[in-house]
Amino acid sequence: MLDTNLKTQLKTYLQNLKRPVELVVSADDTTKARELAVLADEIVQLSDLVSLTTQMGERTPSMKITSPSQSAQAQTSITFAGVPMGHEFTSLVLALLHTGGHPIKLAPELIEQISALTGEYRFETYVSLSCQTCPEVVQAFNMMAAINPNIHHVMIDGALFQEEVDERNIMAVPSVYLNGEPFAVGRVTVVDILNKIDVNAQSRQAEKLNEKEPFEVLVVGGGPAGASAAIYAARKGLRTGIVADKFGGQVAETVGIENFISVKATQGPKLVANLEAHVHDYEVDIMDNQRALSLKSGKLFELKLESGAVIKSRTVLLATGARWREMKVPGEQEYRGKGVAYCPHCDGPLFKGKRVAVIGGGNSGIEAAIDLANIVEHVTVLEFDAILRADDVLQKKARSMGNIDIITQAMTTDVTGDGQRVNGLDYTDRATNETHHVALAGIFVQIGLVPNSEWLTGIVDVTPRGEIIVDGKGQTSIPGVFAAGDVTNSAYKQIIIAMGSGATASLGAFDHLIRSDVDDTDDSNVAEESKAHKAA
Repeated sequence: MLDTNLKTQLKTYLQNLKRPVELVVSADDTTKARELAVLADEIVQLSDLVSLTTQMGERTPSMKITSPSQSAQAQTSITFAGVPMGHEFTSLVLALLHTGGHPIKLAPELIEQISALTGEYRFETYVSLSCQTCPEVVQAFNMMAAINPNIHHVMIDGALFQEEVDERNIMAVPSVYLNGEPFAVGRVTVVDILNKIDVNAQSRQAEKLNEKEPFEVLVVGGGPAGASAAIYAARKGLRTGIVADKFGGQVAETVGIENFISVKATQGPKLVANLEAHVHDYEVDIMDNQRALSLKSGKLFELKLESGAVIKSRTVLLATGARWREMKVPGEQEYRGKGVAYCPHCDGPLFKGKRVAVIGGGNSGIEAAIDLANIVEHVTVLEFDAILRADDVLQKKARSMGNIDIITQAMTTDVTGDGQRVNGLDYTDRATNETHHVALAGIFVQIGLVPNSEWLTGIVDVTPRGEIIVDGKGQTSIPGVFAAGDVTNSAYKQIIIAMGSGATASLGAFDHLIRSDVDDTDDSNVAEESKAHKAA
């Protein structure tokens, strides 16, 4: 299972164990179960503090990680139903370390809050091993389970437990259940989870945020543009804060990145982790899991958050990024997460052997079709225009595959379903005006991005597409308010361009503050001279 390099790395990590760890494996004669048994045996051989027992569990194959040295009431309960390799290997390593007493990298107040939770919390998270968002969610629940023995967590590989997936009608990952009931779909952090199960958590957070002193630069958004802006502001010695719903933005859902200059190839989650680590190197106050609600101008700008908190700053830098554009057709919202999806890498494995459609013929759409074609039975690509906009090399690859059909001049008009899940779509042939129906199990929407700027309507000038209009220094129509990244009217939406625009806007804010300080000083001197003249 593990190659020599992984074994060496894991052995080094396991040297951080402070107490014994027990692996309880449930396996049978199936291929995946044998793989899990081999993996568990290899882990045991790397540390004297790790032991192995076999016991048929609720799901097979599965591996429960617990701490035998703890009392029965204090034992950790973290389970992997499936083989935690691929993106979930890091989740496995962290679960071993945290169960073995290695410190958990969470804020002390969060650890205290988790420890104080009473009641029984049994979380189940359905994932696909190709999903890059899933490990973040799995690790959040695993950390909580390692802190509080009343919290139990099971990661379930949906591809191995298809009957459960079908029974619960799961068509998007990560999908989380709490005590047998739906709890969340998509990215959630520890703070998100606590806000849902600890009813007073959000109000306590708002109180703490309200007590903060005004910032000199307040960055709204934690993607590449926001991270770059915060670093540049902090390097100038400015009191800097970041307010972000989730650190990383769209980059966290990006699989392969091969155009980030000086880095030949990387992946979205890895780049996001590096971005966050770099920001932490500076004195930047990161306030994540917070969503901006409104912005008010004055001597100090006031940013109101959905939690009710109000944060003040001398300048504000908007870097809220963009999100997937929706089709805006009947049935799309009704079947979102029930066959309508926006991340082929995350949700693709749930449609193994089925027929799906990809909406959009740009690079993202054709890349999605190529990836899905290796998993599903058949892919139908629907492009509104008469020609595809994807790079020629991608078009050639897609056309060479035997299970991809490409239809141009196709305007999707309806998503159809049986009330529980998608069963097809209707489209109009724009050349003939004829209506057609395609029977499908899933629809992947890849038609570009829409800026996250609705909350700024009437506050700053935007384009008809909702992009914030900025000048060469990143300043918006309001002096002291700057913007950067995909939320702006930048010509191209690329990670490296977003980072550059974040730096530009941050330097623009610095220049604005310097000039404001000079103007304030001049005004003060004039006032003093006027008083002296009157006194004479």
